Amino acid sequence: MKTEKQKMLAGEPYLAWDTELYQARIRCREILKQLNDSIPDSPQWNEAKEALIEKNGGGLYLEPPFRCDYGSNIQVGNNFYANFNCVILDVNRVEIGDNVLLAPNVQIYTAGHPLEAKARVDDGVEFGLPIKIGNNVWIGGGAIICPGVTIGDNTVIGAGSVVTKDIPSNKLAVGNPCKVIKEINNNE
Repeated sequence: MKTEKQKMLAGEPYLAWDTELYQARIRCREILKQLNDSIPDSPQWNEAKEALIEKNGGGLYLEPPFRCDYGSNIQVGNNFYANFNCVILDVNRVEIGDNVLLAPNVQIYTAGHPLEAKARVDDGVEFGLPIKIGNNVWIGGGAIICPGVTIGDNTVIGAGSVVTKDIPSNKLAVGNPCKVIKEINNNE
């Protein structure tokens, strides 16, 4: 029989108030408090960001305040920058490539809830779908990335966009819902 954490990471319905998951979120909050109460590049800030996101390629910069559920489900490549008020709900895996920039107030949500009220409200069921963001991606301020989305390499997501479906590589995509409006020629 699977644990609630195993179900969560498999994208299956799970109970978020499970003791193991709750304790992991509390541990994450303790690290976030240290991160968000410290000055960037201070020893306390460096210690917190390394403890929070264990899988990073180097050049990890989290502009306080930063929020996430677990941190342990986030993997970032080299030269990752998250500006003020970034929220990553990482109940499932979030894979972010190299040279990715997040403008202020970007929200990345792997978490979702059933449509049926009984499961959602009475039973406390949740689910999560992984998100993948390629290399050399820029996500504009206030953009929301929804569960299960993949964003290709060299893509730009416009400010305020709500990304509900995959966006291919080398595209400029904007809007709500987010749609591709232009090919980006990286050879120019």
